[in-house]
Amino acid sequence: MREFSLNKVIVITGASCGIGAATARLAAVRGYAVCVNYLKDQSAANAVVAGIEAGGGRAIAVAADVAAEAEVVDLFRTVDTRLGTITALVNNAGVLEKQMRVDEMDAARLNRVLAANVTGCFLCAREAVRRMSSKHGGSGGAIVNVSSAASRLGSAGEYVDYAASKGAIDTFTIGLAREVAEEGIRVNAVRPGFIYTDIHASGGEPGRVDRVKESVPMKWGGRPEEVAAAVMWLLSDEASYATGSFIDLAGGR
Repeated sequence: MREFSLNKVIVITGASCGIGAATARLAAVRGYAVCVNYLKDQSAANAVVAGIEAGGGRAIAVAADVAAEAEVVDLFRTVDTRLGTITALVNNAGVLEKQMRVDEMDAARLNRVLAANVTGCFLCAREAVRRMSSKHGGSGGAIVNVSSAASRLGSAGEYVDYAASKGAIDTFTIGLAREVAEEGIRVNAVRPGFIYTDIHASGGEPGRVDRVKESVPMKWGGRPEEVAAAVMWLLSDEASYATGSFIDLAGGR
């Protein structure tokens, strides 16, 4: 059953596929007007929007590279104009490069990963806080950062750079949560691991979840919809006393 609201507006970065798309669909069901941010795949983003609209929801697709400050500013201005004042942000966009050891990585790769996964998260949160914070005349809101189980596990021999970027997001979540707690903003994070999404293909191993799932206590890989449900709980009033908190979604690993 769809829940309706005139005032709930959410920005979800990297929402054309995977966890972001699943979260966009669920947010629409929960009554949010949804901004589906994407980097390159306009057709996929438009398909997410079309699906939301077909179900009676409201959504727009907006292209922006979250690592580019000017594009982030334009993204949030577009949402201001077309949907209204943001009340929720899901920092989901991120990149993963080919599996390799640290002694094989160059600075260009490291900068790409950190710019997308860390700088982008900071920039989007900055724009959200400027609109949500009571210090800036806002009415509050909630932010959920999509981290990764890799921040705890390290991803040795595969992508320590990605894991390190998500470790930074964990620290960022705690720091920002404490910084804006008195301003009506809650900041939490989810740490997915071994979820069936296309990001594993970016690392050069599309079937990675099937390879590693036997090392997971639950013995199976997770679905994007399971992560989306956790994200939406953290955004909801049911989590009203949760800030600086984490939900691990890695099958017990």
